[in-house]
Amino acid sequence: MTEILVAYATKMSGTKEIAEAIAERIRSAAHEVTVLDAAEVRTVAPYKAVVLGSALYAGRWRPEAVKLLKRNADLLARRPVWLFHSGPLGAEQVPQRAPHKVRELAARIGAEEPATFGGRITPETAVGFLAKRMATGPMAGDYRDWEAIELWAYRIAQQLVAAR
Repeated sequence: MTEILVAYATKMSGTKEIAEAIAERIRSAAHEVTVLDAAEVRTVAPYKAVVLGSALYAGRWRPEAVKLLKRNADLLARRPVWLFHSGPLGAEQVPQRAPHKVRELAARIGAEEPATFGGRITPETAVGFLAKRMATGPMAGDYRDWEAIELWAYRIAQQLVAAR
């Protein structure tokens, strides 16, 4: 049985890169970790714990992340689960509240409110008309705080070690 699943839902790869950094940190605490796109996850049954992240667009989670939560709610309620989202842009990072449906699902499975990490939007990574326009405006840039991501993942790894 694989110990930990780190799943992500992304459009422009920024959230995937955060998920990979989280997985690497958890691996450094001697855990076996699998990283998958949320769209590829049918069941969380093989995993002892789950970290799920989604890009946040216009205040919404990616549909594949929400589907993973819905489809696996009963199993997730019996495992440690951590949630995060990425997407706020700009120098002032304000934690973003999860969308209503995600908050409901998080409460159902016993997970805390998702952690908020800054996002990234650059001309090289922008997909779609609106994103391409934003990527050339004042909000363009990489606002991911790798130190904060590392600290959050470290706390997860410590909790998993304590639970062994």
